[in-house]
Amino acid sequence: MACLHDHSCEEHDCSSTWSLYQHIDISKVFALNEATPGSVKSVFKAWEDRLNTSGEHLESNEGDPELLVFIPFTSDVKIKSISIVGGASGTSPSKMRVFINREGIDFSDAQSMQAIQEWDLVENMQGVLEYQTRYSKFQSVANITLHFPESFGGDKTEIHYIGFKGEATQLKRDAVVNIVYELLPNPSDHKTRAESGGGLSHIE
Repeated sequence: MACLHDHSCEEHDCSSTWSLYQHIDISKVFALNEATPGSVKSVFKAWEDRLNTSGEHLESNEGDPELLVFIPFTSDVKIKSISIVGGASGTSPSKMRVFINREGIDFSDAQSMQAIQEWDLVENMQGVLEYQTRYSKFQSVANITLHFPESFGGDKTEIHYIGFKGEATQLKRDAVVNIVYELLPNPSDHKTRAESGGGLSHIE
C-alpha cells in the first residue's frame, strides 16, 4: 500500500521522520547489475535532498532493467515505510520485492525465494509516496535487500533516491563494545575518592 502526503512537508517537517538515513552503513551498500560500479551509494541521502537529480544515480545495464540492492544498517532498525524516486521516461522501477536479514542473495535466489513483502510501484517523480510495510515483519532489521525486477519502460531501470522511515532499536554496534569496556574500568584510568582528596568519584 502506498501513502500519499496530503499536507505541506515544510509545515509538518516530514524530513525529521526519515531518520533511518543516518543508520545506513553506506560503505557496505552494493547493487547487482548496476551500470556504474558503486553508483548505488549515491541514492541514499537526506530526505530534503531526495529530488536532487543533478548528481550520480543508480542505473541498470542497458537492455536489462533488473536490479538487486543490498543495504546493511549500523544498528538494528524497525522499518515503517520505504520511498523510491525513479527515473523519467519509463525508467522508474515498476515492482519492488523485499528480503530482510538475508546476506549474499543473487538474482537466482531473489527470483526463486518468497519475498517478505512486495509492491507494485507508481512513478513517484515528486517523492511524495511512501510504501507501507507490514510493520510486524520489519522488526530487528539488520539488513534489507530490495529486488527491482522490471521498469515501466522495459529497457533499463533508474533510481535517484531510496529512503526508509522507521526507528533504530539499538545503539550502533561499535558503540556497544565501548560501553561494555566502560563497565569494567581500568583503575588507573579514573580518579578515586582517595586520589582526589575526597568527594565523589569522577569518571572522565
